[in-house]
Amino acid sequence: MKVTEHIAGATKPLVSFEILPPVKGKSIDNIFSNLDPLMEFKPSFINVTYHRAEQTYKRRADGSFDRVEIRKRPGTVGICAALMNRYRVDAVPHLICGGFAKEETENALIDLHYLGIDNVLALRGDSPGNEKFFAPHPQGHRYAVELVQQVVNLNEGHYLEEDIVDAGKTDFCIGVAGYPEKHFEAANMELDLHYLQQKIAAGADYITTQMFFNNNSYFKYLENCKNANIHVPIVPGLKPLTNKKQLSMIPSIFHVDIPQEFTNEMLKCKTDADCELVGTEWLIAQCRELLAKKVPVLHFYTLGKPKVVYNVVKAIL
Repeated sequence: MKVTEHIAGATKPLVSFEILPPVKGKSIDNIFSNLDPLMEFKPSFINVTYHRAEQTYKRRADGSFDRVEIRKRPGTVGICAALMNRYRVDAVPHLICGGFAKEETENALIDLHYLGIDNVLALRGDSPGNEKFFAPHPQGHRYAVELVQQVVNLNEGHYLEEDIVDAGKTDFCIGVAGYPEKHFEAANMELDLHYLQQKIAAGADYITTQMFFNNNSYFKYLENCKNANIHVPIVPGLKPLTNKKQLSMIPSIFHVDIPQEFTNEMLKCKTDADCELVGTEWLIAQCRELLAKKVPVLHFYTLGKPKVVYNVVKAIL
């Protein structure tokens, strides 16, 4: 079932979750143990992130180096299939531009279609940890709008090999990312919204936002999108904060602001347990205000904190 169909048919507030594939060598059992309690809330869908390969150097016996590619978190497609089989829930795999050729993307889409997966979230993706700026694959896409167009083409039966005739069509619902505090590479919010308009015009069906900790940022973003003639569902992305380190780490990595009131309460805490309590209460308050404004879905970035997310959802539903 498509994300947009879940939203259109909802008679009560919806929740969804996002998970990371395990690091290579680790078992999927950790994902199951985190999700098992959360399935009590009957999430409408579960997002599974995709991660590009990173380049590293390994020393040879003669002292020279080989450049090799490693993918630290493989398995997105397989995890989506496993989630659907175990929980009978819709899985939303992320697709990214970085590190993937167009043919690899097409083959992944074909695999997802064969598995009965109806949704994808199309993202440019970040630069790898050892590179300062984003660089596309030589045979890949530079921008998310190009990735959206490739998915749309496949939905229409247009494959990369032009000599394929009478081709089967896919039917993916396409999500894209939105940034209530603008993407950190955008010169300003107006330009960021321009790029979002392009993704919607190309065929994107809904938007999932970057995390935010001040609901006013989200509400202002809704207004900005409306003024920019963007009228697709905009799903708010939410994340719990549970320790003081995150007060500097989260803004550094995700380029978002943390309200001063929230920061002050976290800094008063003497233990991580105290921080977790403050973070839980803040997120509960966020969710209640969002629900009062009739948001379509509450989307939680679980990121290894299922207990906190469980407590939040339990308190609001």
